Amino acid sequence: MSIYVGNLSYEVKEDDLKQVFSEYGTVKKVQLPVDRETGRMRGFGFVEMETETEEAAAIEALDSAEWMGRSLKVNKAKPKTDGGSYGGGRRGNTGGGYSRY
Repeated sequence: MSIYVGNLSYEVKEDDLKQVFSEYGTVKKVQLPVDRETGRMRGFGFVEMETETEEAAAIEALDSAEWMGRSLKVNKAKPKTDGGSYGGGRRGNTGGGYSRY
């Protein structure tokens, strides 16, 4: 299980996040996704802690907390879902808007 951390400053580094969450237990992993096109941090991250008890304590303490000038959004990360469309395409529309008849 992971913790989702949203509304992060774009200046945050993995070590910064690890230090904050370490106050609530052992941090196993920190991920800060970056935008593929710009290489800039996307403003959210994920933290994995040693136990669910530690994760729950961190979530309770840090959700809505002010950090680096921002109000954090901290909760259990939702599992990534497969499927779904990423835009584009015309499903079921094969006529192109024209009629032969």
